[in-house]
Amino acid sequence: LIVHEPEKRGAARIGERDGEPVLIVFGDIDHLPKRVADFLKREAKRDIEALVARHTATLGKRARSIRFRDTKSRWGSCTSDGILSFSWRIMMAPAPVIDYLVAHEVAHLNEMNHSARFWKLCRELCPETDRCKDWLKRNGTALQAIGFE
Repeated sequence: LIVHEPEKRGAARIGERDGEPVLIVFGDIDHLPKRVADFLKREAKRDIEALVARHTATLGKRARSIRFRDTKSRWGSCTSDGILSFSWRIMMAPAPVIDYLVAHEVAHLNEMNHSARFWKLCRELCPETDRCKDWLKRNGTALQAIGFE
């Protein structure tokens, strides 16, 4: 749930209303979409970088760099030279799905394919791989359709 408080200033933040977590967005209504997007980008940088560190430590590998984009065709990618890229929109998904996506891309540091060995490694890094992969197939298009202009 997003709560808009136009009379206040500051960066969007997580708060609580009636015992439930909410995203509180301040300032003029015209800036609300950008402020939500900026919040998601900050969360992506913090959370995804921590997940990359955890999964690469498990593999004993290093990512050369981590990039964030607003891609429409894919949630993440891994180049052969170790550059990991993620769509910051994944932050609208449940935490296990974010973990799966990061585990998936980190697994590509070992296996640059979708072979049986790749999926075995992905499941070792994220035991909920199958459930999260299905969630993303069912719900990913809706997340991509949200406008932030």
